[in-house]
Amino acid sequence: MTIRLLVLDIDGTIAGKSNTVSQSVKDAIKLAQTQGIQVALATGRMYYSALRFHGLIASELPIIAYNGAWIQCPLTGIRHHHFPVSPDIALQLLDYFEQPHWLKKLEVHCYIDDRLYVREFTARTEVYRKRSGIEPIVVEDLRSIVALETTKVLAIGKSQLMGKLLSDLRQRYSRDQLYVTQSTPIYFEATHPNANKGFGVKFLAEELLQLTSDQVMAIGDNFNDLEMLQYVGLGIAMGDAPKEVKQVAKWVAPDVEFDGVAKAIHKFLLS
Repeated sequence: MTIRLLVLDIDGTIAGKSNTVSQSVKDAIKLAQTQGIQVALATGRMYYSALRFHGLIASELPIIAYNGAWIQCPLTGIRHHHFPVSPDIALQLLDYFEQPHWLKKLEVHCYIDDRLYVREFTARTEVYRKRSGIEPIVVEDLRSIVALETTKVLAIGKSQLMGKLLSDLRQRYSRDQLYVTQSTPIYFEATHPNANKGFGVKFLAEELLQLTSDQVMAIGDNFNDLEMLQYVGLGIAMGDAPKEVKQVAKWVAPDVEFDGVAKAIHKFLLS
């Protein structure tokens, strides 16, 4: 079937080291839009942090933020979905990260009401602040605020620790209790079980646009893109994606620094 919706991840897909969208990618997206193909963003980023990219690609659709936990349209202000983590599970996660063998190895972020809370401001926090454009709020004990609606819990640590972290928490929580994934080799993310990009793209396609999955193309680069790439008719992985992500894709594009999204658009949508 003809592709009518293109869904794009941000980091590692349309935005690389420069933290912006190249002219080549913007031009390709614009050409697709002139052919009647709508374009949307699906990202692990906060909604506020994704807004700049929504403007850069001239999207008219809601943003799928926080891996699908928050879906909101910047043009209308309507928030279609918000799936916060259960307060009990959020507290359990923070207790888990406070254990001595994790405490000094992980930096923990909590996202509440589209604001970022951290337990301390570190060099990594500064890198995150610059890339996201978000000013973190320091709260020494994050457990004191998780009674509020926590959209996402993020842990940052060395890449060799992420496998153990994922394994431990997948044993503790079933898939219908908590969704856990990686958005980069050093970012562990935990959200409500309904919150994944596959759900978000299905919502945009089927409920808002009355499309079928065969009419959707999506491009992503990491584990948090898996469900999205599995749902759509045409899933594209970036060249530096993990092998598990490449295996579910129909095609592998060059990586973000070589404008892989532009090449995928020209190959599948403009040829």
